[in-house]
Amino acid sequence: MTQTLERATPESVGISSNTILELVDEVERTGQNAHSLMVVRHGRVAAEAWWAPMGPQVPHELFSLTKSFTATATAFAIDEGLLSLDDSVISFFPDEAPAMVGPNLAAMKVRHLLAMCTGHSEPTDDRVFGGQDRNLVRSFLSLPVEDPPGTRFIYKTGASHVLSAIVQKRTGLKLIDYLQPRLFEPLGIENVTWDQDSHGINMGGFGMHARTEDIARFGQLYLQKGVWGGRQLLRRDWVEAATSPQIATSANPVSNWDLGYGYQFWRGRHDSYRADGAFGQYAVVVPAQDLVVAITAGSGTLDKGLDCVWKVLLPGLQPAELPADPAANRALTERLAGLALVPQAGAVSSVLEGELDGAEFAVDPNPFGMTAIRFEFNPRGGVLAVSRNGKLRASRLCFGRGAWRDGRSTLVPQWRGQPLVASGAWPSPDCLEIDACFYTGPFRYTLRCDFSDGHVRLSTHVNVAFGPTDLGVLVAKRETHGATS
Repeated sequence: MTQTLERATPESVGISSNTILELVDEVERTGQNAHSLMVVRHGRVAAEAWWAPMGPQVPHELFSLTKSFTATATAFAIDEGLLSLDDSVISFFPDEAPAMVGPNLAAMKVRHLLAMCTGHSEPTDDRVFGGQDRNLVRSFLSLPVEDPPGTRFIYKTGASHVLSAIVQKRTGLKLIDYLQPRLFEPLGIENVTWDQDSHGINMGGFGMHARTEDIARFGQLYLQKGVWGGRQLLRRDWVEAATSPQIATSANPVSNWDLGYGYQFWRGRHDSYRADGAFGQYAVVVPAQDLVVAITAGSGTLDKGLDCVWKVLLPGLQPAELPADPAANRALTERLAGLALVPQAGAVSSVLEGELDGAEFAVDPNPFGMTAIRFEFNPRGGVLAVSRNGKLRASRLCFGRGAWRDGRSTLVPQWRGQPLVASGAWPSPDCLEIDACFYTGPFRYTLRCDFSDGHVRLSTHVNVAFGPTDLGVLVAKRETHGATS
């Protein structure tokens, strides 16, 4: 079953190296905050780009791209006779079903979960994932189902999670374990991680982390109608059904989200389909061009990421091999080798540093329990340290001077254990800005420290979020002076 994605020059698969250069330029020009890009044509990798410190072996958070893997697990379970598209959802969960089961809930089938047409009249995720009940399946089944299933499309992550629970019920395995011999091992997908809920069920709609090439291989499997290494891993009729419109989303031909939905796959322009995750995570498949494009990013403008593919890459595809172009290929190789996330801009130092080095500031009461912040500076960069609830031990964020510095931080509890790079610079003599970039996911935090009034006002902004991107302002008053020991 061995099948690798061989590397090839762009010209050998009908793409000019200059087209790839234009694609990279367009991705950067439109501010996609790209982390990686892989272009696969005719089963061969024509280009792969990594914005350092992102790299080929680094798993990336996939968000809702996870849903397409959940659907694939469902497909294997169907093929093994463990369930069917027309099984009723409540039949799997006698203990979680509400006491009174209405006719619409009773009519909800596995196919309705897959196609996001469960009969709910409005989005449900806030109620499922934000409610008091930690049993997410029970929470989903408790919601009123206002319409007959199959009548309208309403995107909902809860439906994907119920699919995960169904597969686990019937197989006795979490999705990550069930897919290991059936999908991951045959495709050479390694070191996948997958978040789970409090009941030990892999999150069906998000939470998977995988490498960019893993995303590309997954898309290539679907492009090949379920065949990998000469073996039919997935049934061809499943692939065709999953990637065809099962429910209308709207009728806007220029939108990337209004061209129909399959079984946890979006339909797209140019007769394409894709596995799609928040903030720019994509496996885009264009069958007519024998093309797969895998992207990871931290983008708040999702249409622009896909439009870069439509605007630049597709027009540059040729039906036959192009003549070799060594000069253009060298230029492309050099360009890709130099890609990197851009560190914080500004002066690398300020006359204030001598005064601030070791200084501690008492923080006004705040909901984060922060009681003091301290600044330290050194030739490599500096440190922002935060104490909480009067404890002397501080959480630290180390940053480079106008350049990235690798590390980890517990400055914010949610950051614990996540790799990051951080850089600091002075956009003005009395303002320090520190960027903390979590390159295995989309998030990049900017901490702005304004010293203009003798105190410090610390404001935090994140580039992308499901809620507000401005995360509040802390005010702190100077408490001590002098250098650290």
